[in-house]
Formats: sequence, structure tokens, C-alpha cells
Amino acid sequence: MDKILFIDEDGTEVTFYVEEQTRVNGCNYLLVSDSLEEEADAYILKDLSQDGEEEAQYVMLEEESELEAISRIFNEMLENVKIEF
Repeated sequence: MDKILFIDEDGTEVTFYVEEQTRVNGCNYLLVSDSLEEEADAYILKDLSQDGEEEAQYVMLEEESELEAISRIFNEMLENVKIEF
């Protein structure tokens, strides 16, 4: 499983495990978890980086309607997983 290092607004480094990814309307989204355990917390990250940039720039998805739409897509992609927010 792929891992990414996420640096939050406070500069704290957090390792996330990439569960799935998708592209919607030209934007890349990652479904990540904070643990490999069955009851892990999951987050959806949106890629804000521009073409040609060396490093991806992800932000946690917080806008409710976008979060609901992307959550539904990930729920359809993954069996035996229910994403709740």
C-alpha cells in the first residue's frame, strides 16, 4: 500500500495510507487512512498542484457538497467499506 507524507497547517507531519484514488472533473482525489487497522480514520484529499510541479499539494476536502459527492464515488469503488463523515 502506498504511503504519503502530509504536512498540516501547523507543520505537523502525518503519514497516510492511500486506500484509493480517483479523478473527477479534472481534479485528483485520494482516499487515505491514518492506520492499517480495520477501524482507521479516513480522509479525502484533493490535489491542488499544477501540471509540471514536482510535489503534489493536497488539502483535506472540507466543502460539504464536494465531500458528499466524492465520498459516494469512493463508496462505490470499494467493497466492504462505508465512508461516513
